[in-house]
Amino acid sequence: MKIEKPAVFLDRDGVLNHDLGYVYEPKKFEWIDGAIETIKYINNMNFFVFIVTNQSGIARGYFSKTDLENLHDWVSNELLKYGAKIDKFYHCPHHPKGVIKEYSITCLCRKPSPGMILNAFKEWPIIKSKSLLVGDKISDIQAADSAGITGYLFEGGNLLNFFKKIKI
Repeated sequence: MKIEKPAVFLDRDGVLNHDLGYVYEPKKFEWIDGAIETIKYINNMNFFVFIVTNQSGIARGYFSKTDLENLHDWVSNELLKYGAKIDKFYHCPHHPKGVIKEYSITCLCRKPSPGMILNAFKEWPIIKSKSLLVGDKISDIQAADSAGITGYLFEGGNLLNFFKKIKI
């Protein structure tokens, strides 16, 4: 049985990497300043680290789930080089105006809905009252609020400097 601990939920595009639009290849993944250090910092605080990311590019046919999983494997391997890790990547492949039929739906996981966060609560022994989310869009903060955790809006700069200002 895993020991209960708090979690930090991070949006991906705009928080971990620069949001260049539908990033699914390592060559287009540009780390935000301080992102790797932030994940290691959170790991050292003994918190879970989860990514919660809308990836409508799958529904839109821009890339496949396999492409996304390969990118996330690459991210995980890059983090390991620094002794950092993400416990799990959660993604929403849906968009109601997508062209891939199975993903062209309105769902409960696409932020601002809290589905990805709620799924993590079901799957992991998370201390909800001490958990938080960092995102770069109002929809991220709305998802956090709906899930019953505090959301913090990251508007750029060094992520570690931003994160250290959060009172945990």
